[in-house]
Amino acid sequence: MAGIKDVAERAGLSIATVSRALSGKGPVSSRSRERARAAAAELGFVPSYHASSLASGRNHNIGVVVPSVHRWYFSSVMEGISATLIDAGYDLTLYNVSEGPKHRHSVLNDFLLRKRVDGVIAVALKLSEAEIRKLLAVHRPIVGIGGTLPGAASIRINDFDLAADATNHLIQLGHTRIAHLTGGSAYEQDFELPGTRQRGYEKAMRDSGLAVRPGWHIPADFTIQGGYASARALLGSTAERPTAIFAASDEMAIGAILAARDFGLRIPYDLSVIGFDGHELGEVFGLTTIDQGARDQGSLAVNMLLSGLEGDAGHVAAEAEYPAKFLIRSSTAVPPEDSPRTRH
Repeated sequence: MAGIKDVAERAGLSIATVSRALSGKGPVSSRSRERARAAAAELGFVPSYHASSLASGRNHNIGVVVPSVHRWYFSSVMEGISATLIDAGYDLTLYNVSEGPKHRHSVLNDFLLRKRVDGVIAVALKLSEAEIRKLLAVHRPIVGIGGTLPGAASIRINDFDLAADATNHLIQLGHTRIAHLTGGSAYEQDFELPGTRQRGYEKAMRDSGLAVRPGWHIPADFTIQGGYASARALLGSTAERPTAIFAASDEMAIGAILAARDFGLRIPYDLSVIGFDGHELGEVFGLTTIDQGARDQGSLAVNMLLSGLEGDAGHVAAEAEYPAKFLIRSSTAVPPEDSPRTRH
């Protein structure tokens, strides 16, 4: 059976270069990588990852912990994580902690402490200081996505300011009657995302001298169906309708657009709608939104984690604020001509 030395001789490269080329670790030119791979294929050489792990102390496996796998945001982040890990020659072990506190405790205090992953990416999970200390104590560096983690690396967006920006966009267009679709109390765990975006909305309204009407702060569940049902109830009431809706997720915003159509309301002439996330369906619906680059955040998390593993085999400590993009499309415009534009 051919060994790595045979591959090196066939490719005309050093053993070290072939090792880096086939493992995906370390600097190798694209030409040398192709030569090494071609020689390995010709000789039927398969790298021994078990032997590599024994020699390096690495498993070339990253654990990813998520609170859900069927929601758009988490699946988009996972796409970025998976693609970047594959390019780097790493495997991925996914831990879904949606089953509740007991399941989460088992993952964070048992599975991740076993010597099967080199590092951990936690998506939208607020780990405790004790949980982080345990992982770092056994040289399991951590990168969190969605909020700040004490003593660990993290990637986040500025939800508060971005929500205020979205609301101010509507105010600058002339809207004074602006409703807000948000998440229910069940979504306040961990980094309290719905409440943070709601506070950004409320600040923008107050700073502009506009009233925040209790009846126009509508809970939903971050889905198209939930946004549709909540917006339908809002728009179908006999009370004065809003001229604009800021939804805390693109899916709820799309639901609001569909609900508006049920009442014969034209987007954006009768009702402006703005979302938050960067969902791919937003382009189809012409949705103005804040694109938080979920897939790119996943890729960045991997690069941060692997850079830390290469430099300090056990600790990554940095915080990055991901630069979200404001995408203005056709779902927002000035309010209807018969709508009062004075502030009240």
